[in-house]
Amino acid sequence: MIIRIPFVDLKLQHQPIQTQLQQAIHAVLEQGDFILGQALSDFEGAFAVASGTEYGVGVASGTDAIALGLQACNIGAGDEVILPANTFIATLIGVLRAGAKPVLVDCDSQTALIDLEAATKSITPKTKAIIPVHLYGQMVSPRQLLDFADAYKLLVFEDAAQAHLAEREGFHAGSVGIAAAFSFYPSKNLGAFGDGGMLLTRDSDVAQKMVRLRNYGASQKYYHTESGTNSRLDTMQAAVLHQKLPYLPQWNRDRLTIAQQYDMELAPLANAGIIPIQNQSDTGHVYHLYVIRVDDTCRTERQQLQEKLTAAGIQTGIHYPIPCHLQPAFTSLGYQQGDFPQAEKLSKQILSLPMYPGLSSSQVKEVVAAIADVVSIGSHSDPSSAVVGSIAA
Repeated sequence: MIIRIPFVDLKLQHQPIQTQLQQAIHAVLEQGDFILGQALSDFEGAFAVASGTEYGVGVASGTDAIALGLQACNIGAGDEVILPANTFIATLIGVLRAGAKPVLVDCDSQTALIDLEAATKSITPKTKAIIPVHLYGQMVSPRQLLDFADAYKLLVFEDAAQAHLAEREGFHAGSVGIAAAFSFYPSKNLGAFGDGGMLLTRDSDVAQKMVRLRNYGASQKYYHTESGTNSRLDTMQAAVLHQKLPYLPQWNRDRLTIAQQYDMELAPLANAGIIPIQNQSDTGHVYHLYVIRVDDTCRTERQQLQEKLTAAGIQTGIHYPIPCHLQPAFTSLGYQQGDFPQAEKLSKQILSLPMYPGLSSSQVKEVVAAIADVVSIGSHSDPSSAVVGSIAA
């Protein structure tokens, strides 16, 4: 199978700055400070400033940023934490690893973001925090979040793993709550050459505790004041990320431009049941993913559409095919089919289209033309042959 349009193409991002990246790696090799080195400190400060907050603490992954970050915020056993059912499983795992109880709530059908109105029904005396997931690159409304948190006296802990430098209502992702978790998985808007994560916070006590937790709970070498772990963003990855950071605003603008073209090209397909996830953040959306819904009015099922696109050499994804509450590993939480109807419905409808800086205008047109042919909007009567013909033309 020839891939004509990949889901993600990191080469387009890295090739123009390859010399800088190699020099940064070489500098770490020369310095030899591979763990908790100077490049890590430099990147932690730079990313915090870029995100409009005070402190950054690099860790081994985004999942660790959630788990250790919640602990640093003194969330643990006996505490309940609200989070959306429609998120990557790492959000849920992070809460469990912190020792707290995850309380899932439904999402909004148009944005796929957490439904704060539904969340109000899940508040108990044990509720201590809410994790808004800034999904696909779009922030949950900061003002609504802060009003919600103030009304119920909750901590806001952001999952910003997909929202590097996203903005909404005058806030950057990572600057709304007491702390925020980021992932630097390679395909993220700001990605490392491996795994990596960071906790951002404006609270010095949280930052200092996080520094201890990531390094075996040590306040100084061989003196352990916390029950911590080994979770450190290594110096080599930090050096790479620091070199890429200045390019991130332009890469995000490129993503927005691509998304705006998708919006325009897909508009005629609305009557055929192809509906983009709604952008309520205007230019603040950083489009880690561009996601459409194949809704009930579409004559083609999502699986069939994805298979036809694959056959035409167009890679797509599903984020996410199984909501957290229906994952087999977590049946002990007591949720069942039907508990979160919007999340369940979205999981059967959503499809992520190719999205990355460097995706060309003609490629966007090809993707949309292929979708149009499959859902019988094109001039062909046989959708299977129409896709191949459209892409080959």
